Amino acid sequence: MSRIAKQPVVLPKGVEVLINAHEVTVKGPKGQLHMQLQEGIELLVQDGQAMVRWQETVVRYAGTTRALLANMVRGVSQGFERKLEIVGVGYRAQAKGKTLGLSLGFSHPVEHPVPDGLTVETPSQTEIIIRGADKQLVGQLAAEIRAYRPPEPYKGKGVRYADENVRRKEAKKK
Repeated sequence: MSRIAKQPVVLPKGVEVLINAHEVTVKGPKGQLHMQLQEGIELLVQDGQAMVRWQETVVRYAGTTRALLANMVRGVSQGFERKLEIVGVGYRAQAKGKTLGLSLGFSHPVEHPVPDGLTVETPSQTEIIIRGADKQLVGQLAAEIRAYRPPEPYKGKGVRYADENVRRKEAKKK
């Protein structure tokens, strides 16, 4: 039995949840998100809270559904943010509208498109801030940008998450 699924999702002011058959839509000041519900799982909204109800055959989806709903509510009310840092001589980033220009030591500049619903800022040439309402999209874009040049273990050069701890190796001795 899932303990996560038993907890209600508190809906802040300005957030509304619409249920249409097996589709849930969450609207708020930061945007609108959709999610499909599994067969056998239903959502009840009352008194500013959303509760997940499930049949015994689909209990395995109950906690996941509740967590996804909580992320949607937080996303449309507060939003999500991921920070990346670029370490290395000559490595830099620049936001250009709906693309992110990266100079990461390749023979060519890397132009990465930014999906709809996300915003990318570069407060300095070595910092990237990704913001959006969809937690999965924010994390996916951050992972794609990091994948161009992950931090290497000897000098630590590359693109890393702001809270990432890169384990350094000792150089080879003669």
